[in-house]
Amino acid sequence: MSDTVSLKFPDGSVREYAAGTTGREVAEAISKSLAKKAVAIALDGTLRDLSDPVVDGLIEIVTRTDARALELIRHDAAHVMAEAVQELWPGTQVTIGPVIENGFYYDFAKNEPFTPEDLPKIEKRMKEIIQRNKPFTKEIWPRNKAREVFAAKGEAYKVELVDAIPADQDLKIYYQGDWFDLCRGPHMASTGQIGMAFKLMKVAGAYWRGDSNNPMLTRIYGTAFAEQEQLDNYLHILAEAEKRDHRKLGREMDLFHFQEEGPGVVFWHGKGWRMFQTLTAYMRRRLNGSYEEVNAPLVLDKSLWETSGHWGWYQENMFAVKSAHAFTHPDDKEADQKIFALKPMNCPGHVQIFKHGLRSYRELPVRLAEFGTVHRYEASGALHGLMRVRGFTQDDAHVFCTEEQMAAECLRINDLILSVYEDFGFSEIVVKLSTRPEKRVGSDDLWDRAESVMLDVLKTIEEQSGGRIKTGIMPGEGAFYGPKFEYTLRDAIGREWQCGTTQVDFNLPERFGAFYIDQASEKKQPVMIHRAICGSMERFLGILIENFAGHMPLWFAPLQVVVATITSDADDYGREVAEQLRDAGLQVETDFRNEKINYKVREHSVTKVPVIIVCGKREAEEQTVNIRRLGSQEQVSMNLAEAVAVLAGEATPPDVKRKLAARAAR
Repeated sequence: MSDTVSLKFPDGSVREYAAGTTGREVAEAISKSLAKKAVAIALDGTLRDLSDPVVDGLIEIVTRTDARALELIRHDAAHVMAEAVQELWPGTQVTIGPVIENGFYYDFAKNEPFTPEDLPKIEKRMKEIIQRNKPFTKEIWPRNKAREVFAAKGEAYKVELVDAIPADQDLKIYYQGDWFDLCRGPHMASTGQIGMAFKLMKVAGAYWRGDSNNPMLTRIYGTAFAEQEQLDNYLHILAEAEKRDHRKLGREMDLFHFQEEGPGVVFWHGKGWRMFQTLTAYMRRRLNGSYEEVNAPLVLDKSLWETSGHWGWYQENMFAVKSAHAFTHPDDKEADQKIFALKPMNCPGHVQIFKHGLRSYRELPVRLAEFGTVHRYEASGALHGLMRVRGFTQDDAHVFCTEEQMAAECLRINDLILSVYEDFGFSEIVVKLSTRPEKRVGSDDLWDRAESVMLDVLKTIEEQSGGRIKTGIMPGEGAFYGPKFEYTLRDAIGREWQCGTTQVDFNLPERFGAFYIDQASEKKQPVMIHRAICGSMERFLGILIENFAGHMPLWFAPLQVVVATITSDADDYGREVAEQLRDAGLQVETDFRNEKINYKVREHSVTKVPVIIVCGKREAEEQTVNIRRLGSQEQVSMNLAEAVAVLAGEATPPDVKRKLAARAAR
């Protein structure tokens, strides 16, 4: 064993240290001020305690402002929360407390479950513990000692966790003052480094180890950040997200509902379905001339899904069915053996359409599009309004092309996706390439070829955008049949949504024996590119509702104008105004009820009608209207003809405007 350790630093320098030197000692040797700021070290990219001895490799001193420190802050906050709970309610058992996205949680076993009213009390005690600034120290315990100590404390769940740790792994115990817990680590140097930018968010029930046969525990969720400003921003986004919740807005705007008899499927109301059809019509126009729209069956025999690989790879997410005949005639063995599946994807059906008839290389690329209804099983606890459903519509397309055409087709798809997002106001886009997963079909040679082409395309996307579009790689996140691009957009309050995908597939055409006749009159297998822009039309609508907080652009609003009269004397004129607006192509309703005009305006504002036109006796005489916009207290007076022209222009979809402008320029 060497007496020295060789450490490489981020600036490229290499220094020698005595074996057994700790990370803290390395930081102190560099700078006393750095040592004070340090919360951990990273050895070859792996976070370790400052008190750990260093080993040969790359070392980085991690300070509290380092992005990697956020996980440590949240991990330490979870431990402090557990200590606070046991100080306030002695006898409470501590189970597990991991860091999760945007925060942390801990599960507790307590006779009386925690309530939201307990959270301020716990927060107050956590602040006291943080102010004590006790050091985190680590000990390695023998398994028997750990079992005995936790059993003596009445921590039955900890004993079970000790028994579950593999025999070849160390049993680490972390102290913060006198309080300790079983933990893999690492931790920062002391509780004081957590800071005060934390908040406990909610309580919930959770079964031990996620098994409903086990006891119910109480879970307390929290979040923590390095700075108070970051916490404030996060809480602001949560508050905004709550106000923008598409389920709440869906009720207010009378768009859709869900009910127990149809779990995970949408009951579209008139206005919501109108919005759905507006999105579909827009997407159809964007595909016109480039894609052939097709429709494949909703229910197909199991054998087709076996051939595609879905039955083996995706079966647990599929809905399998038998005909009613199999149940009403149990003696009919043939009927009983026939199993069908609701399609979870459109791709196998599109391969069948491509295969129907002989294809020549001269026809390629063949682009088949479908607004196809698919069904996928989602756990009931995962269902979330329009964002996570069991039955939805994909704006799906599949391009069959030669290998030489693949890069150009991916770029063509990219241009279309980015243009669609821009029409809906999304400008911050990230495109990531997901590469081969561990479980996959197809040879490594096929994957090598596909990934090589897509890496080149990814570079081109970034270059062509002038750096506006950010790109990245997600190793191992590809589909089982091929690598894919994932398009993520950022909404009005900074949340990210993964929507569009482009997936290259050498495997499905091979499985189904799809081919075309090449220049040498030989059969050749096409490349299949799977493409979606909205992804799930339902989910994309949910994203749009939340992004705009229900204040939809006029061209996309399900109800664009309400014409409301002040007195019955103006009703006839109100009908004339509504008729002219309808003739100009707008969705219009009238409100001639015997109610005060302010009441009418408030009511229609709640349902997020973009434009309310107010007409009274004077407007009728002058052939004018008063226009009130959603979110504004001001009224603008216009003559009727001008108002119709202005609103008709605003209600023209952006893709149609571009065509009209191009036509006018010729």
